[in-house]
Amino acid sequence: MQRLIAVLFSLMLVGFAVPVTAKNTIDNIRMWPSPDRTRVVFDMGEEPAYSYFQLNQSHPYRLVVDFTQTDLKFNLDRFESNSLLVKTIRTSTPQNANSTRLVIELNKLIEPVIQSLGPQGGYGHRLVIDLPGQSLKRDSAALSAEDLQERKVTVAIDAGHGGEDPGSIGPRGTYEKDVVLKIARALASMINSDPGMQAYLIRSDDYYVDLNERPRKAERINADLFVSIHADAFVTPQPRGASIWILSNRRATSEMGRLLENKERLSDVLAGVEPAANEQEFLNETLVSMKMDHAMLSGYEAATQVLSELGRITKMHKKDPQHASLAVLTSTAMPSMLVETGFISNPTEEQLLASNQHQQKLARAIYQGVRGYFMRRPPDGTLFAKNRASRHVVRSGESLSILAQRYNTSVRAIKSHNNLDSSVIRIGQVLEIPSPE
Repeated sequence: MQRLIAVLFSLMLVGFAVPVTAKNTIDNIRMWPSPDRTRVVFDMGEEPAYSYFQLNQSHPYRLVVDFTQTDLKFNLDRFESNSLLVKTIRTSTPQNANSTRLVIELNKLIEPVIQSLGPQGGYGHRLVIDLPGQSLKRDSAALSAEDLQERKVTVAIDAGHGGEDPGSIGPRGTYEKDVVLKIARALASMINSDPGMQAYLIRSDDYYVDLNERPRKAERINADLFVSIHADAFVTPQPRGASIWILSNRRATSEMGRLLENKERLSDVLAGVEPAANEQEFLNETLVSMKMDHAMLSGYEAATQVLSELGRITKMHKKDPQHASLAVLTSTAMPSMLVETGFISNPTEEQLLASNQHQQKLARAIYQGVRGYFMRRPPDGTLFAKNRASRHVVRSGESLSILAQRYNTSVRAIKSHNNLDSSVIRIGQVLEIPSPE
């Protein structure tokens, strides 16, 4: 009996010893710089146990993180900082033999935001450190908020996902975030080459912007249109084609309620009109409701125009604008749309979406649709409003050359303005005649 008790006691000791000696692991270190912060992610084998402190007496400033009962499996020689804020990440003498100490060397004094995240979205346990501060030089091709000119038509372009959020992944491993950023940059370049328009990229590189912050950034620059670019996906490979989603009535109603409670954002949306207070607050609701109705109606019209152009160069999944309650479609201040450029889960469309030629075609179609919308609905004070085209109904015996001579313009300008592929016109056709060149 005594021998049996001794054996059981030994097993109990082993059982209690396992959790003490078991170690967590740091399997990978990822970094995502953006214009206003750097996110550092430690991919862990299990939920991290950690503590941290800062050393700010001299440059480089240091954020020291101690991982309890943790082994570093990641080779730091492979790590290279691409952030203006982070100089490097290195090891230092740990608290004890079973722990790991990592030092993040910083170029500026910062106050870190640290959180532990559980498994989600294809990732396992993570320790996430957000370091506020300028971390990335803005793409030289992208305009900053300070670069935007007064009363050019401003289009805010949102490339979906980014950074640690890859979006949907195609059968060949194509990331949605990479495809849509290339389309967004091409679209921005085309818009910025147009004398009457300018583009603002919500994200100009591979970093993540919070979904609710994306339309807010567009509101703060008083954008005339918000275009979010995505690539669709489904659980089977068959679906394909482009589609466009716009703000639903249900989402608009709930969003208006939140807007009326947020005085700072309300001022942005009312664009210079001082929000009413106390017993006159019903005026705020009236003004916002009018803006919301206009934004939704204009969004539908703009989306219809873009759909028409997309239908010329790619297969359509939905031929009419679809209403949706999506996080990025929450602005009551401007028309907005989410463009699904195709199904990245379809092998054929994945290959198309990954090609530069098709990306340029998609960007060109969106640009032409957006431009066509603003030619018909030019915001007051813009170049489009000043150069509002004349409308002409084609009569018997007329040709483009005759009309060009009559209106002091050119055949090329009329064809470009009306998206004509040939010089053939028909009786009864309505043409918009651009201003003299």
